[in-house]
Amino acid sequence: MNLELLNALDEIVKEKGISKEILLEAIESALLSAYKKDYGSKENVRISMQKETGKVQIFARKEVVEEVKNEALEISLEEARAINAKYETGDIIEIEITPENFGRIAAQTAKQVVLQRIREAERDVIYEEFKEKEDELITGLVQRIHNNNIFIDLGKTEALLPPSEQIPGEEYNIGDRIKLYVVEVSADTKGPRILVSRTHPGLLKRLFEVEVPEIFDGVVEIKNIAREAGSRSKIAVYSYDENVDPVGACVGPKGMRVQAVVDQLNGEKIDIIEWSEDPAVFVANALNPAEVSRVIIHEEEKIAEVIVPDFQLSLAIGKEGQNARLAAKLTSWKVDIKKESDFTAETEEAVVEEENPDDLEEI
Repeated sequence: MNLELLNALDEIVKEKGISKEILLEAIESALLSAYKKDYGSKENVRISMQKETGKVQIFARKEVVEEVKNEALEISLEEARAINAKYETGDIIEIEITPENFGRIAAQTAKQVVLQRIREAERDVIYEEFKEKEDELITGLVQRIHNNNIFIDLGKTEALLPPSEQIPGEEYNIGDRIKLYVVEVSADTKGPRILVSRTHPGLLKRLFEVEVPEIFDGVVEIKNIAREAGSRSKIAVYSYDENVDPVGACVGPKGMRVQAVVDQLNGEKIDIIEWSEDPAVFVANALNPAEVSRVIIHEEEKIAEVIVPDFQLSLAIGKEGQNARLAAKLTSWKVDIKKESDFTAETEEAVVEEENPDDLEEI
């Protein structure tokens, strides 16, 4: 039985990637529990299991004393010296007490405990593996759908895609293979709890890293992302090499690179913006595709006053204010958009007021 057990452990180590030492510790712990349960032992017991043969031995550890007060934990000096004349008071002596039928009696109990420890060890291995994938991109299969929660098959375990992390309007069918962003991996009694997302800005970043070698190599950096998942996103990029156009690198030949990302997100529109340390230039770029005439930066109020041609006002603001909203989120500036005619009128009015304050008061 012991040799069969060791052979089985070797198979588990290969298949599950669990440390053999962890399993052997689990077995020794299980055997100790089984012995104490079946024999009601109050002794200080040590289990020894030979890794090569699987032979199990049980030893009672007793302290050598002049006068025995607790036979379960102590042995007299006279009895100890009958075993070995070198023993002295205070020494610890080990006496083998392995029952003849221990293997048969303990096998079933030990098996259950060992299996439990194996499951725990396997969960730990999976947890550590996926903990390293936090903030990374993974691919999974839609396994089942329950109460609008999508459960994703990742091979060794499953992940949860809750409604809050699903792209609005996106359909998920069992068997679909999808790209996901790992938001959080936490430990749980039933195994690692893996939360994934299709809406997180990190998903967009990781997808571009896959499609754009310049980003992966660090030549081009994604400085910031503003995303309204399923509808539209803006990403600000910067090149550390003056010979590399960051926007062009992300767009790719004939738009192939950005299109590959768009396809992974089921048609989500993506504006690629060149980042600038000059906030006026950055804000103007962020309002792409609208043309901007002028940007006035109000540092203290953290407001960027943007002047656009009259015919560009709707485009700058965007449908339901989306373009302006994303630009503000991308740049971290409050964007105040005005058309040129209104700005010109305000400017002229201000000039008149400054030149003829008394006349204005009379009016």
